[in-house]
Amino acid sequence: MLPVNSTTAFFSTFLVTGIPGLEAVHIWISIPFCAMFLITLVGNVTVMTVIWWEQTLHVPMYLFLAMLAASDLGLSLFTFPTMLRIFWLDAREVTVSACFTQMFFIHTFQDFESAIILAMAFDRYVAISRPLHYSSILTNSVIARIGLAIVSRTLTVQVPPPILLRRLCFCRSNVLSHSYCLHPDILRLPCSNTRINSIFGLFVVLSTMGLDFLLIILSYVLILKTVLSISSHGGRLKALNTCVFHISVVVVFFTPMICLSVLHRFGPRLPSHVYVTLANMHFLIPPVMNPIVYVVKTGQIQDKILKLFIKKGPEESQITFTP
Repeated sequence: MLPVNSTTAFFSTFLVTGIPGLEAVHIWISIPFCAMFLITLVGNVTVMTVIWWEQTLHVPMYLFLAMLAASDLGLSLFTFPTMLRIFWLDAREVTVSACFTQMFFIHTFQDFESAIILAMAFDRYVAISRPLHYSSILTNSVIARIGLAIVSRTLTVQVPPPILLRRLCFCRSNVLSHSYCLHPDILRLPCSNTRINSIFGLFVVLSTMGLDFLLIILSYVLILKTVLSISSHGGRLKALNTCVFHISVVVVFFTPMICLSVLHRFGPRLPSHVYVTLANMHFLIPPVMNPIVYVVKTGQIQDKILKLFIKKGPEESQITFTP
């Protein structure tokens, strides 16, 4: 703690927290988390690589999936290493600048993922309700504009929070509730007025993930309306089957986030392990599950992965490399 003047002081570092009550077994807990991190890296990099190299996969559904994999990868790179550092080295100290930087990137990739999931819901709506016009509506230029809009919106709302936090004095406590820096968690610590920060933070949540969630619900209401208008029972099942795994992604991503945000701002003070569990579910589970779900679901990606990574036979190899 560094003195500023005779009456005010501030912390130059924050202390992140592991899993409360289980500090003695952090080394053992690190094993499944390390496995999850490796699965996340391998799974998402594989999905991105396959979609990048295979021209036949350069269609809206798979381009959005590649964006989702990139977002999951970014989110994982700014969460898992910090947790493993705590589990392995008991290194809990994080400088204020590093904490604000981590917070910015975590929430940025969080917003990216939310917007991409919305884009994927729109993709499913167009595919089911306008199948004959699908390729003319979702062209490559439209996908590029959607991607640019996602980046622009996210940076517009995520750049101000770290700047607004810089004006606050952190002298009450420097212990965070999570293993990484989150905006609502940091706002509990200042001894100066946080009203502006809190209002802006709530606005960011409602105008990004909150709005995305409502639009996703609207998309699925319209999808359900279209599906119910299909006369064939088999056709209805086939249409719904294309959405089942996307719906699971929506539930896994949004449910813990909504609960965590509401509890931090309006709920009663609960045991710390409740917040830790919800945060870990929101930030760690989707990056692990998404590539597994979509690879298992999508036969085309499975075929391309096998084609890309399984060694070719001698005859095929000779044909491929003959000048």
